[in-house]
Amino acid sequence: MEPRAVELDEHLFRHEAGRMVAALTRIFGVHNLALAEDVVQDAFCRALEVWKFRGVPENPSAWLMATAKHRAIDVLRRERTARTFAPELGRLIESEWTLAPAVHELFGAAAIQDDELRMMFSCCHPRLAEPAQIALILHILCGFSVGEVAAAFLSSNAAIEKRITRAKKVLAGSKKLFELSAADFSTRLSAVHRALYLLFNEGYHGASAESAVRIELCGEALRMAGLLRRHPLAATPATLALGALMCLHAARLPGRVDASGELHTLFEQDRSRWDMDLIAEGQRLLDLSATGSALSEYHVEAAIASVHARARSAEETDWERIVSLYDTLIAIRPSPVVALNRAIAVAQHQGPQRGLDAIRAVDGLDRLASYPFYPATLGELELRGGRPAAAREHFCKALALARNPMERRFIERRINACRE
Repeated sequence: MEPRAVELDEHLFRHEAGRMVAALTRIFGVHNLALAEDVVQDAFCRALEVWKFRGVPENPSAWLMATAKHRAIDVLRRERTARTFAPELGRLIESEWTLAPAVHELFGAAAIQDDELRMMFSCCHPRLAEPAQIALILHILCGFSVGEVAAAFLSSNAAIEKRITRAKKVLAGSKKLFELSAADFSTRLSAVHRALYLLFNEGYHGASAESAVRIELCGEALRMAGLLRRHPLAATPATLALGALMCLHAARLPGRVDASGELHTLFEQDRSRWDMDLIAEGQRLLDLSATGSALSEYHVEAAIASVHARARSAEETDWERIVSLYDTLIAIRPSPVVALNRAIAVAQHQGPQRGLDAIRAVDGLDRLASYPFYPATLGELELRGGRPAAAREHFCKALALARNPMERRFIERRINACRE
C-alpha cells in the first residue's frame, strides 16, 4: 500500500466516520445503527482495496461518501421488504423512482451537518448516565476506539466496552433521531459539550501510544463545536465559551511541538509561533459568551487560557489571577487534574515549595496513578527547589508511565537536567 494511503486512513476515519454514520442512521433508522456502522466499515475496507492499486483519489472524502451512499441504496433495495427503516422516509424508499433521489438528498452537505447534530443529541438519551452519553458520542461520532475512550475516562477497556454496548442498545430502542427543536434540547446540551471537550483534550494532551499531540482530533473538535454554534438553540454562552477555550488552546499547538518533533511545556514554548488569528477568534468568542448569569467550567478555563494568551512570557503571566480562576474552577467541577494544574500555578506565583504543598493537599491523587505528568510535576518542582536527586526519582517514575515516544523523550531531557 502506498504510504499516503496508510497515513490518510486513520485521519479520514476520524473525520468522516461520524458524518457517514449520522447520515446512514437518518436513512436506516436508529434501530439499525449497527447496519449503518457496517456500511461505513465496508466503505473504508473498499477504499483500502481500491486505493492500494489506484492510489488515493483527489477528494478521498467525496469518494468515501459516494461509496457509502451507493451501498445504502443497495441495502434499501435488497432489504426494504424484510426490514423496517427510518419511519420518516415512508414511501420514498418503497418506490424505485424516489429511492435514489431521496438518498442523494440526505447525503447533501447541509443534510449531513444537520444529521451530525441530531446524532450528537440522540446519543444523549435521558435513560443514559452522562458518562455513557459521552462515551457514545466519542465512539460513534468521533471515531474513538474503546481503548481511547477508556483513556479519556481513566477507566478500563472492559468497563468502557460494556458501557458502550449498553448505551447502543438504549439508542437503538429509539424510534428516530432526536428532533433539534425538541423541548429537552437544553438538557442534553451539557453532555454534548463534555464529549467535545474530551475530544479536544485527547488531541491536545491525550494518551495516544503514537504521539502526545494529535492535531487532527483538535481540528475535529473545533469543527463540531462550530456546528453547535451555528444552530440557534445550541449557541448558548457555554457553547461560545467552549469554542473560545478550544481556539485559545489550539492557538498554542504550533509551539507545543517543535520542528524536530520534541514536546515543549508552556514555559518553554516559542510564543511567536502561536496562531494570532485563533487567539483573536478565541477572545471574540469569550467576549460573546459573557452574557447571562450562568458561569460554566468552560468560561473559567477559557479565561485561564486568555490570561496565558495575553502574556508575553511565562514570567510576565498574571499567576495570581490564574490561581484565583483555578479556585473557581475547582468549585464548579473539582478533579485531581484541575487541582494539579492549580498547584503548578501556585508554584509559579509563590514558589516551588508552596506548589508541592498544594499537590500534597489534593484529594483523589490515586486517580492520577497512571498519569505521567503527576510525578513529572513533582520532579519539576523538586528540581526548582534545588533537590535534583529527589527530582530525578520522580522523573524516573514519570518515564515508566510515559505513553508515547514524545513523552519519553521529554521526560528523559528532564532527567538529564537533574544530572546537570
